[in-house]
Amino acid sequence: MKQVLVIGGTRNLGHQLCLALVEQGWEVTTLNRGLTPDELPACVTRLRADRQDAGQLKAALRGKSFDAVVDTTLYNGKEARVTVDLLKGQTGLYVFVSSGQVYLVRTGVERPFKEEDYEGAVMPRPAHDPSDDRNWKYGVEKREVEDVLIEAWQTARFPHVSLRLPMINSERDHYYRLYGYLLRLWDGGPILVPAGPHLALRHVYGRDVVTLMTQMISRPVGVGKAWNVGQDEAVTLEEFLTLIANLAGRRLQIRKIAPEVLKQAGLLPSCSPFSDPWMSELDNSKSKQELGASYTPLATYLEKLVDHYRFQPRFIPPGYARRQEELALALT
Repeated sequence: MKQVLVIGGTRNLGHQLCLALVEQGWEVTTLNRGLTPDELPACVTRLRADRQDAGQLKAALRGKSFDAVVDTTLYNGKEARVTVDLLKGQTGLYVFVSSGQVYLVRTGVERPFKEEDYEGAVMPRPAHDPSDDRNWKYGVEKREVEDVLIEAWQTARFPHVSLRLPMINSERDHYYRLYGYLLRLWDGGPILVPAGPHLALRHVYGRDVVTLMTQMISRPVGVGKAWNVGQDEAVTLEEFLTLIANLAGRRLQIRKIAPEVLKQAGLLPSCSPFSDPWMSELDNSKSKQELGASYTPLATYLEKLVDHYRFQPRFIPPGYARRQEELALALT
């Protein structure tokens, strides 16, 4: 039986991937801190380590080898170097979950981003806005990881692929972004969005990412490279909200409010997470042509997600907790 290690495995993509691999007959091991409860079957082996602690990681992986490793929780170059050193010669393929944010910190590139847009100058660190600074840091550090992996490929043929992902829509989104929009539709009030232009939405369905991962570790292709992953369609925010409103059986109401007012009230990004200026839009052509990736049509997967949330017990996620303040602001 082939063995796969999933670093992470308790939240969104990692959890879904583990279930898919078990179903396909893989011997699955997860490695994480053990802080987040999972619903994985007993046949999954659990290793415990804080990957920020190199000693813990070494102890957990000592003497172990895997046919494939999928890393969903790697965020900076320092940890990447430790991981590569530990896994050299110990895995047939290492899959790194990267981000389209590696393009958002670039200068002089246009949407939708292509793989070749990676190379080039990076913008200076934002000086004032904490959100911009946080997002810039995330993109720059994901680039650090990719650079470590490329160097490891060039010098030692470390067998890796990097998958650059946009925002993920899935049944296990622990930020509850789509669910938050649905709750606002179901309560009958307006959805507050910042006035002004919005970026086109070109996300990806989580199950499509899982399918691609399972295909790649079963038959490695594209090794030593980074690949854009994402749905085919790019839609406006209003088109997206209209789609889910129709699927939810509700009338869409949008209330546009000055961004500075929403920020001052502390309601962004929770009131409209898909109004975030730090959202990538990726050209997926190469992944389809060279990896054989395919992507579920937006309307099809949104119907699946709306049905999923419709039949789940209702609960209040953090982003919806201040809904009454939103409604009061909508009336001013």
